[in-house]
Amino acid sequence: MTVAAERRQGFLLLEDGTLFHGRLVAEAAPAVAEVVFTTNMSGYQEVFTDPSYRGQIVVMTAPMIGNYGVNDEDGESGGPQVSGIVVRDMSRSYSNWRGDRDLSSWLAEAGIPVLSDVDTRQLTRHLRSSGVMRGVIGVGHAATDDARAMLDACPSMIGLDLASVVSAKTEYSWGGPTASKHIVAYDFGIKRNILRLFESEGCRVTVVPSNTPPEAVLEREPDGVFLANGPGDPAAVTYAPATIRTIAQKGIPILGICLGHQLVGLSFGASTEKLPYGHRGGNHPVRELATGKVLITSQNHGFAVSGSEQGIPGAPELEVTHINLNDGTIEGMRHRELPVFCVQYHPEAAPGPHDARPLFSEFMTALGEG
Repeated sequence: MTVAAERRQGFLLLEDGTLFHGRLVAEAAPAVAEVVFTTNMSGYQEVFTDPSYRGQIVVMTAPMIGNYGVNDEDGESGGPQVSGIVVRDMSRSYSNWRGDRDLSSWLAEAGIPVLSDVDTRQLTRHLRSSGVMRGVIGVGHAATDDARAMLDACPSMIGLDLASVVSAKTEYSWGGPTASKHIVAYDFGIKRNILRLFESEGCRVTVVPSNTPPEAVLEREPDGVFLANGPGDPAAVTYAPATIRTIAQKGIPILGICLGHQLVGLSFGASTEKLPYGHRGGNHPVRELATGKVLITSQNHGFAVSGSEQGIPGAPELEVTHINLNDGTIEGMRHRELPVFCVQYHPEAAPGPHDARPLFSEFMTALGEG
């Protein structure tokens, strides 16, 4: 076997000692992070550029990835955010009228290691039964001592504040300056499509860093405040709850999505918990309690607000509005008196249907009433 062929061999070592063999698509440094899986059948560029995936190696359950390439329009941020990618088959060619280039070279330029030829079905079943865990992508056929040392040094996702890592360091604007409504968005890892939808609803958005004090937001007299999605442990974002309470008590409408949803819960007395393997993909059924309607939603989170359809311990001011039909976890909440509501799923995404998109219209109505 040649040296070049030897370098193409790669592995994924999980912290429980389970080893998966594969082939490295291109030269890249080893990667160590939490290993998660997503059931998205398409939209891989959106997945890889979503800041909520920061600090994670993503296993794609769809068998072929890369067959429609990538482009300059569909990214949810300025570039790849994932630590590494594991796939069954990485397509070297692509065919799509919107495609600008192939996926593998785009990832290689960003230094993202891709391990292909892996039995991703077996890997996903292992993560579902044992729970997501840390892992390392390395070079060669067998795990090295260096790889094991990297794995031992990798921090747990519990207690990790990644929102401050991915957040914008300075504020910026999105949308027309003459728009009739002004929203201030806290950037905990905001996706660009959320900004696009706010713009389509006739809003201009001022995106501010995650640690922006409430006084700096209130002095702008916004029509509403948005709490973005983001990565990491919501309980580690200790600076957010006091800010959210201060703004909410002024009667300003607040909408939270994903991490923003969890932070709303923490702001009013709830607690959060880490799920065994999280919700990631575009086929998660959510029931709206008021109507009984079932929404097929896109999701990406590893933590949830503790509670059930019956209520939220420690947070009597919040009522549950949506639940996940797979495991009964809380997918939506609303404050009983203040104009504050939030959802765990991603209404800006389009996993096939657009079931959840009306949430933006509901927020626009709240802005008008405010």
